[in-house]
Amino acid sequence: MKIDQISGFAVISPNPDKSASLYRDKLGLPFQLKNDYLYVDKMPGCNHFGIWPLAHAAQSCFGTDTWPETIPVPTSTIEYELESPEAVEEAVKELKAQGQDFVHDPIQEPWGQITARFMSPENVLIGLSYAPWLHQ
Repeated sequence: MKIDQISGFAVISPNPDKSASLYRDKLGLPFQLKNDYLYVDKMPGCNHFGIWPLAHAAQSCFGTDTWPETIPVPTSTIEYELESPEAVEEAVKELKAQGQDFVHDPIQEPWGQITARFMSPENVLIGLSYAPWLHQ
């Protein structure tokens, strides 16, 4: 089997209206609606899929191997690639102005990626990022 890209990713939400408030209203994703299912077709593909140990996520976000008890444990992670480090900074400012709390502001990961992260209503760890190697 040869997997070329992730063809889809969906969150399973007990509160679709609250989720739509983030993904549609704050992030601006152009959803379509069919049978109470919001979706976006034909978005560009995914450049990376992995199994990220929770201890690694905690280390990246908080500098410790333990996820803090005060923040829900994430159910998954998705990162949205932006055009520059400055675009990441601007996106964080925009979302904060809309009331979005962040797990951490933009940081440079040891591997060179700039990332800011926040939790979605479904406990998905969402990253706004810039990975230089994706723009070469």
